[in-house]
Amino acid sequence: QVQLVETGGGLVQAGDSLRLSCEGSGLTFGMYAVGWFRQAPGKEREFVARIRWSAGSIHYADSMKGRFTVSRDNDNNTVYLQMNSLKPEDTAIYYCAADAAVRRANDVALEHSYEVWGQGTQVTVSS
Repeated sequence: QVQLVETGGGLVQAGDSLRLSCEGSGLTFGMYAVGWFRQAPGKEREFVARIRWSAGSIHYADSMKGRFTVSRDNDNNTVYLQMNSLKPEDTAIYYCAADAAVRRANDVALEHSYEVWGQGTQVTVSS
């Protein structure tokens, strides 16, 4: 069974850091690019970051650059999202998703580019 599981969410204060993990199973994880998305209450899901299998290609949403860092450990089938200087507006459910294809830069932020999704982990940032 192909599965992605996100962990690491929680309730933190503004300015704190969190590291989210996305562990894959049932797929050759190292062959997939993995993206992070988030969905805040009442808003559409938005792209956060993406990392290819070789970690040689990383994309970030412009608003995430500088505070968020994506990395991966293919030996342990895990991708991480390090989030620093968190703000209340970062409150959302964070999802990871896997994509087997090579994408143009314009396509990496599109939800339909991803075939497998996790169930999400809640991040709440209090002011």
